[in-house]
Amino acid sequence: MRFYTALIIIFLFYCSLALNSCSFKQQQVLFEHQAPVADSSHGNQANVGSGTSDYHIKSQDILQIRNLQNAKYIVDETPTAISPAAGGSNLGSSGGTSAGEGQTYQVEDNGTVALPLIGHVLVSGLTRAEAQKKIEGIYSKDVLVNPIIELKIVNLKVTILGEIKTQGNFALVKDKTSLIEMIGAAGGLTDRADEKTIKIIRGDPKNPVITQFDLSNVKTLADPRIILQNDDIVYIAQNKRAIKNDQLQNVTTTLQPGLIILNTALIIYTLIHR
Repeated sequence: MRFYTALIIIFLFYCSLALNSCSFKQQQVLFEHQAPVADSSHGNQANVGSGTSDYHIKSQDILQIRNLQNAKYIVDETPTAISPAAGGSNLGSSGGTSAGEGQTYQVEDNGTVALPLIGHVLVSGLTRAEAQKKIEGIYSKDVLVNPIIELKIVNLKVTILGEIKTQGNFALVKDKTSLIEMIGAAGGLTDRADEKTIKIIRGDPKNPVITQFDLSNVKTLADPRIILQNDDIVYIAQNKRAIKNDQLQNVTTTLQPGLIILNTALIIYTLIHR
């Protein structure tokens, strides 16, 4: 009788471990709340679809600049690489710049960017369009005839985490990039994803704005809040089926050693009492 009591105690002990394991697994899901969370974006105009067109340039930003009248360089002379200490950096993939891509320059701590022949230009606080117009005006006045300057801010990005085919940082290459486009660029959702629980976390990390989207609802496509902004975090949660499968796997993994012990004990008991 004592033998069977001991076996029952061992079995209950492993069951307890299994339940604790399931509980721990559930707590590790990123950005999840046990209770429903109100949409903190309600009434917040800063959260509505401006994309990067309203982004204001700041120090350490990387600007890609070219003159569309001369697709290879801003000016006719072949530029030399500009070090960060001198006001920028050439960030081409092979240490140079391919024809048609333009050169890249880093904004200094004082908010200026050093450009060929015209020197330092204050761009901090300007939008992309404003900086482009300002630089074009300076080149037109002092250096070039009818230049058409194109300026891009190439370090703007969003981070995608969770149930997505490719997690990581993705560049915002145009002023208005939607959540749907970025999910497509990342390879799409996994079969474990919950398309009804997709969150964009935006703004000050100390007081972020969290917006939840349901991609099973076609009306989400018209929601202006799905236009992404610099430093947005997109998180795709697991669906209920995936969570249950993980819980079942945890139970099986945790109980397996106990079942082996129980089975071994029964075999020994049977052999002893033959």
